Amino acid sequence: MKKGTPEDPKGLVAEAYRIEGITPGECRTIFLDWALSLPDGSDSRTVLAVLVERHDSQAPDHPMTQVMREGLQAMSRTGRRGGWRSRPRD
Repeated sequence: MKKGTPEDPKGLVAEAYRIEGITPGECRTIFLDWALSLPDGSDSRTVLAVLVERHDSQAPDHPMTQVMREGLQAMSRTGRRGGWRSRPRD
């Protein structure tokens, strides 16, 4: 079994860049699997920033790069959470 890097433990992100004709939807699926495979306690924002920096200069137009950029932007947003989490508990 091939071992990845600390930022990409299963090598999922690296593999996405090797898949010819990969779609944004497939990249989102890989991104979710990547996020779920991070070790407990990992700072996913910091780890993702490292991956974006690593791949952005080499493949700025690749769908995986775009998905990771979107993920990083979403993690950077702050604001009120809606739904049940914002309601007071009795």
